[in-house]
Amino acid sequence: MKNKKVKVESLTTKKGNKRRQFLKMSGLALAGSGLLLSCSDDDDFTEPNPDPDPELFDLGGGDLGVLNYAYALEQLEADFYTKVLNGSYWSGAAMEEKQILEDLYNHEVNHREFFKAALNTNFDAEVVLPESLEFDFSSVDFSNRDSVLSTAQLLEDTGVKAYNGAGKLIETAAYLVIAGKIVSVEARHAAAIRSIRGNEMDNFKLFAGDDIVDPITGLDGAENPSVIIDAAGGFIVTPFTANQLP
Repeated sequence: MKNKKVKVESLTTKKGNKRRQFLKMSGLALAGSGLLLSCSDDDDFTEPNPDPDPELFDLGGGDLGVLNYAYALEQLEADFYTKVLNGSYWSGAAMEEKQILEDLYNHEVNHREFFKAALNTNFDAEVVLPESLEFDFSSVDFSNRDSVLSTAQLLEDTGVKAYNGAGKLIETAAYLVIAGKIVSVEARHAAAIRSIRGNEMDNFKLFAGDDIVDPITGLDGAENPSVIIDAAGGFIVTPFTANQLP
């Protein structure tokens, strides 16, 4: 398959396109651990790149690749909510919103630390994703309520879709069970943020709207890691590859 690089340059000349791609891709958010094993439209697995870039960290394949992938996403979300709680919007927000965002922060940090521990316990250090990825949230105004909440919705919707798409790649039952529990929490996050924004817009169906749940099947969507990583490139500064993931 093609080399899926997340490069620093994507945050300059390509940043606007990446951001729009991420927004467009995130329109179908997910909900519920019961759909963890659901597959994306394109389930074909292409052979890894035979000539990977030796200078870039690769997430790996199998359980290692999925855990590194989830670890990257949880680092992304934890970093975002850390900035939210240090921003002026949160400090002056209504108490209910402050409590929800603080809960989301705590959950994402817990998820991040779970994957860190699982990786460091079960795999050699040289194949474990660094714990200090760098992210760029310069497009977010952390003093502005709508900017914060719309980005939170974007990240949560996409995070659940990412777990749903990766479920079929997990080889160990224990990891699959944990992933199912985490994706259900991520879906609660997405619903909570969507409910806040929906109430503001008098759109009380936004929490599980037709843009995230197929109105015909009642099912959520899923995306392969390559799609999520490419789309999230506008937020990720630290470069890495995912040559062994579909």
